[in-house]
Amino acid sequence: MASPTRRRERPMPAEVPPAPRRTPTLIYDGECGFCRESVGLVRRWDREHRLAIVPFQDQERVAAFGIPLTALAAAMHLVLPDGRVFAGADAAPELLRLLPGKRWLAWPFSLPGVLPLARRVYAWIARRRRCLVRGYPAR
Repeated sequence: MASPTRRRERPMPAEVPPAPRRTPTLIYDGECGFCRESVGLVRRWDREHRLAIVPFQDQERVAAFGIPLTALAAAMHLVLPDGRVFAGADAAPELLRLLPGKRWLAWPFSLPGVLPLARRVYAWIARRRRCLVRGYPAR
């Protein structure tokens, strides 16, 4: 009598991690005139279209990043394809490194004291950003 064949059970696959993002994404406040002006400059500098630029008000698109809306409302965020996230002034040198011909602008951030100062300046601007650029209505 032939022995019954045993079915091999396949192991259950582990939870599949989300697909890696291929494009660095800059998330900003689309209702802030100062922010829109700043993003306009980034768009002009991004001649090779290396960045995805998304206002945090586009909740459908930003939900994929898992960043709380309160954090997105407080500061710009740069999400890199490897999953690293930089916010506020910490995003600036990383952003500059991604822009064609602008890498040289990132080096001062590595000097002692520059990044802490940049964080203070960013925080000051963030608190006042709604009144820094006049004539730009909320969108």
